[in-house]
Amino acid sequence: MTQTAKTTLIATAAALLAAGVTVTTTASGWTAPAWLHGSKAPVSAPVAGEATPAATAATVTAATTLAAPAVTLPPAQLPNYRAIVQTQGPAVVGITVAGLHKVGNDDDGDDAPVARGRDDDSDPFFRFFRGIPGLRMPQQGPQPFRGQGSGFIISPDGLVLTNAHVVRDAKQVTVKLSDRREFSAKVLGSDPATDIAVLKLDAKNLPTVQLGDPRQVQVGDYVLAIGAPYGFEQTATQGIVSAKGRSLPGDSVVPFIQTDAAVNPGNSGGPLFDAAGRVVGVNAQIYSQSGGFQGLAFSIPVDVALKVKDQIVAHGKVEHARLGVTLQDLSAPLASSFGLGAPDGALVSSVQPDSAAAKAGLKAGDVITAIDGEPVRVAGDVSSRVGLARPGDKLKLELWRDKSRVSETVSLGRADKDTQEASASPQGGSLGLALRPLERQELRGSGLDHGLLIERVTGPAQLAGVQPGDVLLAMNGKPVQSVEQVREALKGKPASVALLVARDGQQIFVPVRLG
Repeated sequence: MTQTAKTTLIATAAALLAAGVTVTTTASGWTAPAWLHGSKAPVSAPVAGEATPAATAATVTAATTLAAPAVTLPPAQLPNYRAIVQTQGPAVVGITVAGLHKVGNDDDGDDAPVARGRDDDSDPFFRFFRGIPGLRMPQQGPQPFRGQGSGFIISPDGLVLTNAHVVRDAKQVTVKLSDRREFSAKVLGSDPATDIAVLKLDAKNLPTVQLGDPRQVQVGDYVLAIGAPYGFEQTATQGIVSAKGRSLPGDSVVPFIQTDAAVNPGNSGGPLFDAAGRVVGVNAQIYSQSGGFQGLAFSIPVDVALKVKDQIVAHGKVEHARLGVTLQDLSAPLASSFGLGAPDGALVSSVQPDSAAAKAGLKAGDVITAIDGEPVRVAGDVSSRVGLARPGDKLKLELWRDKSRVSETVSLGRADKDTQEASASPQGGSLGLALRPLERQELRGSGLDHGLLIERVTGPAQLAGVQPGDVLLAMNGKPVQSVEQVREALKGKPASVALLVARDGQQIFVPVRLG
């Protein structure tokens, strides 16, 4: 290297270091020559006013020492999908069912999409279809149907897991193995709340899947689905975990695993494998506006399915616990209104009388931040934990109440079948509310014991979604019974407030930004 090149490189390094720039290298990167590190190699005298190579080397060493260590991620390796299919595929089964549908069921035909908890086919959250597309014939009375799904064997003596909706109303259930053997299956039990069913085959020494721990699966991990989409048996599709702990409309119990592995009608009830070939989920739902796969699939964590299986095998039925509260997620404005630093937790918007929550002293405005030491991030965390518990189980709840932390122990109740958790219209300050106290008859008719009727909405409250006809029950967790209380709460000019309003028989918190 010429003297000019050396001098230029030294000056460039010195300039970068003076500007606070530190260069880190990898094994395959550039290595500084010996003369830059102050070795004994002959170096021409430096130009006047420039740093010597030795001084430059000392500066480089010091800067490198102060720099944060480079973070390197281990290279991602594709799982051996071929091995997973060869070793686990024999335990994946196809299921065909036959029976009678009553007119009025939410399945209108073999190819009718079903939204969990709804009868609206326009809702994009569809259950997997029963069967493959066919011709619908409007008829009266019970209609025969044939359907198809998937499942997987979990014990050599013939226990099979699948979705409850696959075998619903089925009079005949046939399970077909990968080696073409067929067995008539008995439905030991099913649980609509989690959409899990357990079948029993009269057989021995059957191949079984390897079960995994869905808690160890992280977003970005590889997954593989095997099933019979549209009747095409032993179809394998791959993808990644897109999200965890998803709560879907009508499904308050299951913390779904979201994936982008292609699943379609007929995959329902089939297994979702992790990269090591262990079952971590049961494919159950898709989000679709067309009826086909659109990149959003949802699986029931296998530990949830196994809890249901244990109850069905032991008792023939499943019992779910009930807390007796209405919950909603926290937003940043709501969290600020309650004095929380982050919008983590489940906000209690109402407590049902004589419920387990009421007996434990929970009240509207409490924020559940942890259960038995496990942090709660969203309302679905509470719903799934409670829904999967047994009646009588005790949970320790960590609460945020009146800007301080408290603990309550609650003994869970039993879930029902239908329960899965002033006359001048003075203005309410800068909220934009026209309020008046409820008349005695209005209180009796609404079933409330206090509240202010919201007659007109403008400004911040209108932007937040408050509606005329709502009843204002509380501000920032404190009940309000007069307009003066509202004005008093606004004297401090808070940046936001949390309004508890009653609407259509429900209580919800509405965050309102005032600043």
